[in-house]
Amino acid sequence: MAKLTKKQKVAYSKVDNTQVFSLDEAAKLLKDVTTVNFDATVEMAINLDVDPRKADQMVRGVVSLPHGTGKDVKVLAIVTPDKEAEAKEAGADYVGLDEYLQKIKEGWTDVDVIVTMPSVMGKLGPLGRVLGPRGLMPNPKTGTVTMEIGKAVAAVKSGKIDFKVDKTGIIHAGVGKVSFDANKIAENANELLQTIIKLKPASAKGEYMKSVFMSSTMSPGIGIDVKSL
Repeated sequence: MAKLTKKQKVAYSKVDNTQVFSLDEAAKLLKDVTTVNFDATVEMAINLDVDPRKADQMVRGVVSLPHGTGKDVKVLAIVTPDKEAEAKEAGADYVGLDEYLQKIKEGWTDVDVIVTMPSVMGKLGPLGRVLGPRGLMPNPKTGTVTMEIGKAVAAVKSGKIDFKVDKTGIIHAGVGKVSFDANKIAENANELLQTIIKLKPASAKGEYMKSVFMSSTMSPGIGIDVKSL
């Protein structure tokens, strides 16, 4: 493990690993222990007592953060010509069809989210090897495959994120920036956590949320009191 800087040592000394905090307390503490000189992303790590290998215990969904992500999300709308104006008006950064399919085929993936239409998914399917590992493949479950292109683009631009439990049972998601007011960080985090709670699989037994941690780039993880949620 790399040696801690003086600032990091001070930050870690402020976090008691045996203690858990409310969301409000954690958000305030996080701002105090973030030492990087850029606007770090606030990350949540939620460890769930589920088995993602079982289809009925896969937890995934979307949530619109009330205060946005703080990130300028680059959106590509792969649509037919009749939908191009709608996508552009909603704020899509890139709009088109065949030219972008070709660019992706050649390895271009300089976007954060791709929105498309059901009729175009057949053309995107063969590009799964490029888009899949980068989490860019559109999916009806996340609202990125739809006929309501303008609505989908606007939602992504305003702070809608999608999340999915990984093979170890953990959900990782960004819920804002350290520059946000502590209350906004807490409210964004709570919106994510409440959405995950509502998605608890009927077949999941025992304690659903085993642990929840909030952190930022290179900061210590701050334990959240699961019972307070």
